[in-house]
Amino acid sequence: MAATSSPIDQLAQRVEGLTLQNVAAEFPFTHVDVNPYDFWRAHLTKVLNGITGVDPKIIYPTINWTSSLDKGDFMVAVPAFRIKGAKPDVLAKEWAEKFPADDPLFEKPTPTGHFIAFFVRSKPLVQTLVPQIRKLGDTFGRNTYDGLRDASDPSKGQKKILVEFSSPNVAKNFHAGHLRSTIIGGFLANLYDAAGWDVFRINYLGDWGKQYGLLALAFELYGNEEELQKDPIDHLYQLYVRINKEKEAEIEEIEALKKEGKDASELEAKSKDEQARQYFKRMTEGDEAVLARWRHFKDVSITKYKKTYARLNVYFDSYSGESGVSEEAMAKTAKLMEEKKISKEDNGSVLVDFQELVPGKEGKRLGKTVVRKRDGTALYLTRDISELLNRAETHNFDKLYYVVASQQELHLRQLFKIIELLDCKEIAKKCQHISFGMVLGMSTRKGTVKFLDDILNDASEHMHNVMRKNEDKYAQVANPEATADTLGISAVMVQDMRGKIINNYNFDMEAMTSFEGDTGPYLQYAHARLCSIKRRADLSEEAIASADLSLLTEPHAINVTRMLAQWPDVFQNTLKTLEPTTVLTYLFRLTHIISSSYDQLQVVGSEEEVKKARMALYDAARIVLANGMKLLGLSPLERM
Repeated sequence: MAATSSPIDQLAQRVEGLTLQNVAAEFPFTHVDVNPYDFWRAHLTKVLNGITGVDPKIIYPTINWTSSLDKGDFMVAVPAFRIKGAKPDVLAKEWAEKFPADDPLFEKPTPTGHFIAFFVRSKPLVQTLVPQIRKLGDTFGRNTYDGLRDASDPSKGQKKILVEFSSPNVAKNFHAGHLRSTIIGGFLANLYDAAGWDVFRINYLGDWGKQYGLLALAFELYGNEEELQKDPIDHLYQLYVRINKEKEAEIEEIEALKKEGKDASELEAKSKDEQARQYFKRMTEGDEAVLARWRHFKDVSITKYKKTYARLNVYFDSYSGESGVSEEAMAKTAKLMEEKKISKEDNGSVLVDFQELVPGKEGKRLGKTVVRKRDGTALYLTRDISELLNRAETHNFDKLYYVVASQQELHLRQLFKIIELLDCKEIAKKCQHISFGMVLGMSTRKGTVKFLDDILNDASEHMHNVMRKNEDKYAQVANPEATADTLGISAVMVQDMRGKIINNYNFDMEAMTSFEGDTGPYLQYAHARLCSIKRRADLSEEAIASADLSLLTEPHAINVTRMLAQWPDVFQNTLKTLEPTTVLTYLFRLTHIISSSYDQLQVVGSEEEVKKARMALYDAARIVLANGMKLLGLSPLERM
């Protein structure tokens, strides 16, 4: 056996009649170089084909990985083999009996009703998987073939996905909805990046409309450039709140005068609402003086946003916004909609009546929507139609995800339907709304909204206080403030991702910052402990690589390895579910099995060869845990 052969090459040499070449030829959708279990599945398919006579193309997709190790490593449902006239439980027993007892990769299978459970042999698994994980490192678990237009011909290029997420309103703080969009969108972008797609991250800012005329007026009246530079979001937000209250008070006064039959025209003409409208009119007409101030607000806001995004390991390829959609583009879209008889005039405004355009229940659900007001002002939907058509032309994407709260579901359904009615069905098919629920319990004692930076700072401070309670460990951490910040952010992000994204959840600072239970701090502790074991073992990379892995025979060692082997399949499954909890559930199961093994698989103090073998296993576990955490957007800590 050549010393330079890979672990998977060495595995293939154990199995008579199955080479990497014929696996690739017979099962072109497998990629054993990134998922070792694909080789096990290919081998099992061939064995079952010999026993059952069923076509391998039918067998292979029925071989599923199991949810818990006690149920085996793979499970086959006999009815999926489509054999008529035979009882599935009888066939399960018959096939299990016929399975060769001396199979090189599998133990004798166990039939249970309609199912057959298969357990892999531990020796070939350990000797293949552990070196492969350590060799692939950060890339283990990824499958970049998924991002190719044709996996058999990489020259045809990558598939492209646009992910629009976060999207705060300029000059306003992030709130809880932006927290969810940012975390989920960042995760989806990471996921597709790891799958080899060309990922383009878009932050589509709310940066246009009369409210920015109002904000510019507020800054002119009460603004302070020094305060703006110090904390732009807070200063602009305070100005907006102040002038908005004044505007509302004026509107009430005007309405009161009108009710009394008095002339309110002079007050209306001088009102802040009218001044804001005039300010915004100057913006739409291209007045450079007001546009320069608006751009300044936008620039300082983005600078502040980027600092928050950096804490969450999130970045964007584009900071676009509603302002980027030109009046000319919207006029072109409006004309097209009119020509296609999608829109119609109604008392001076322009609307789309889906009940007339779309038959049945769908039309009723979509209802009616205005796309241009009587004064000629375009609404959000108008801009979104033009922006989507522009994105299709500019990026020629394969997918586009809008990571937006569930409250916007109707808006996005209307958007996609209009695109479809514009004879752009292929574009509409590529678009998907990634809908998420609300964060509950986020208000302060005063009943006001809690902003994202406040949330992150509170969690960071809480974790810092917890760390201080252990003086010895605290003294060993080089930068306790930064560590506390990472722990706090991990706590917030993991709590957000624990359930399905469509579900609402209760924000609970005490629960999410605990080291007990399935929390962000617990995951960080699990990773830091594996790093600590490696430091204390004090073995070189060469020594670990030379480990005799046949010494890993204990049940705990085998179970850790079996869990590690599932990671590439978990990754593939996550591409189907698009749920961060798919990853989290696996990581918690993995950390629980690792934690239960420490007493039985001690590294420090063990005989040298056993020490190296166990360290190799724990190092592989550390790599997989870190890979999963990074996919979620977490920063794995090495000390805490």
